[in-house]
Amino acid sequence: MPRKQSKKPAAKRRKNAAHGVSRGSASHRGLALAGRKKPIPPSRSCEIRLIPIIVDKEFHSGDDVAETLLEALQSNGHQLQPGDILVIKHKIISKAEGQLIDLATIIPSAESVTWSKQYDLDPRVIELALRESRSVIRRMNGVLITETRHGFLCANSGIDVSNVDGGRHALLLPEDPDRSAQQIHRKLQKETGIAVPVIITDSFGRPWREGLTECAIGIAGIKPLRDDRGQTDPHGYKLKASVEAIADELACAAGLVCGKLNRAPACIVRGFPYESGKARILELLRPASADLFR
Repeated sequence: MPRKQSKKPAAKRRKNAAHGVSRGSASHRGLALAGRKKPIPPSRSCEIRLIPIIVDKEFHSGDDVAETLLEALQSNGHQLQPGDILVIKHKIISKAEGQLIDLATIIPSAESVTWSKQYDLDPRVIELALRESRSVIRRMNGVLITETRHGFLCANSGIDVSNVDGGRHALLLPEDPDRSAQQIHRKLQKETGIAVPVIITDSFGRPWREGLTECAIGIAGIKPLRDDRGQTDPHGYKLKASVEAIADELACAAGLVCGKLNRAPACIVRGFPYESGKARILELLRPASADLFR
């Protein structure tokens, strides 16, 4: 049973048509409230708030990510509210799930050693990236682009050595990011009574553009795409190809306040109208048969 709401003075409440509920300052262990069933029509604008969750601890195998984030929210003076969306960088989930590989156990092939020496790379990371891949998309100028077993196209199969332990270990992506998101989603609902959608993200590069940006790699409780086809724009034109990657856009928004240097591995997105429901990250992955650039 959800823990009872603490008897604190209620903050000024404002009705939110997208939520269908009053959004006051309920305790993060608050009363059960249903998540949204229908989104605000695309033509209606909204104001979004990003609340970083600061966590002053390292995550280790077996840690409860949902419980730790709830405790961090409370200590930071915040609480979950109906309509909130939780965005989490995958690294803390991978650590909690034990996806840490001792690089001393990786014996690189002669090919990995030769290629790595040419570009001053760690051949063990390259070897591990090849092992974690479904296929190699590009290997050129010191950059290895692979398709992971999940179907993601990214550098080095998403393997990371930053913010781990100084390069002795490498961190893999979660084995099943959708499953990880679903477990956290269920735990939050059990603890708070609030159906909070969960998006797990990672930083990806992009063809033809510099810099990294966040992408959704796991999802629960929220539809990842918004299909605006058939809607009419303000000039009377009926949209024919407008399918918006909502999950990726929310991941990018959260990336503005989360990061490797500020100890904020997660973020609450508040005020965004979304469509709840069962979803898989596969819905965001374009099949190779429809990919013009692979």
